[in-house]
Amino acid sequence: MIRTKPLRRAALVAAALAALAVSCGTTPEPDAPARGRATTATTVAPEATGAAGTTSAPDGADALPDDSTPPPAPTTYDPSAPAPGEKVRDAFATLQATLDDSCATDCSYFLGRVHKELQELDMAMKADPKGPGHFPEPIARMAELNETLGGDASYPNLKKHQKELIGTRDFINTWMQDHPDDYR
Repeated sequence: MIRTKPLRRAALVAAALAALAVSCGTTPEPDAPARGRATTATTVAPEATGAAGTTSAPDGADALPDDSTPPPAPTTYDPSAPAPGEKVRDAFATLQATLDDSCATDCSYFLGRVHKELQELDMAMKADPKGPGHFPEPIARMAELNETLGGDASYPNLKKHQKELIGTRDFINTWMQDHPDDYR
């Protein structure tokens, strides 16, 4: 006859371990508020007050609940915003990726992307350790383009100045190709 007691015990241990594994893998629920009276900056339990009086949180518009600091303001991601801190070679590579594109499929996207890549390359050239004087012609050409655009990167304005935008991209591409040690 087979003893079933050790098998049952092993099965119970295995079931308990499986239950623990499942319970450890779930997302914990937020802590429920403590039962009874809690002492915080805004409330004081009666037994915590003494001859000195009650403690209360600061009043007014600047008062925060529980003396906590506010969470940072959410930031939104703007895909058309230039990426700060990019290296010249990386910015130039992404600009070159626009060379085979055109307005044929999505002109708004294309012109916005060319503008974004030019702005990133301009920022990278100005922040380069060699100094902005190392890229005089591309930076001057970007200044001309930015003056022409007048700070307006909307599609209608980019479309209006498409020739200048694409011309600047092509000029900078040619200039950079003639100066390979500046971006490699």
